[in-house]
Amino acid sequence: MNAELVVRRGVLAVVFAGLLAGGVHAQSQDPTPQQQDIQNDKKESRSDKKDVAKDRADRNADQRDINHDRKDLNKDRVDRNKDQHDINHDKTQLARDDQKFGVNSAQAQADRKDLHADRVDRNQDQRDINHDRRDLNKDRVDRNADQRGINHDKKDLAEDRKDRNKDQKDINKDKKDLHKDRKDLRQDRKGHK
Repeated sequence: MNAELVVRRGVLAVVFAGLLAGGVHAQSQDPTPQQQDIQNDKKESRSDKKDVAKDRADRNADQRDINHDRKDLNKDRVDRNKDQHDINHDKTQLARDDQKFGVNSAQAQADRKDLHADRVDRNQDQRDINHDRRDLNKDRVDRNADQRGINHDKKDLAEDRKDRNKDQKDINKDKKDLHKDRKDLRQDRKGHK
């Protein structure tokens, strides 16, 4: 009976050791998908970093366009105001010449011609101003869209880093558990021999 008890215990120990070894083997296969998750997270992080860099470059280019359009707009306004000043001066001169030399005099005709040219210049400057304002508004819209893209990509990047760190913690925990299981298995094998 004593021999039978020893055999039973031996068989139970072998079965238990087999179960533990199977569990350890199953756990050792588990980190592979997690490693793939980490690799995917790192790949997404690199992609998000590139997106952020591209969006920043776009935003900066749009800001340069905005600054350029502002300068153009200001120059056009200066030109328009100068033309308006010329128009006002020519009107005054025309009124004086009409009164002094008559409506059909050469001086009055020259003043009318100058007045017409100044109005043409002023109207062209106003069209330039309107065009530059439209460009400026479009550039602002583009810049704001690029900034929203940057913010979105930064958020994605933070999430990817968070996922990667969580996956790494899980792998480290699984490695620790695997180490403990192997240690327990070695102790069980030594204790039953």
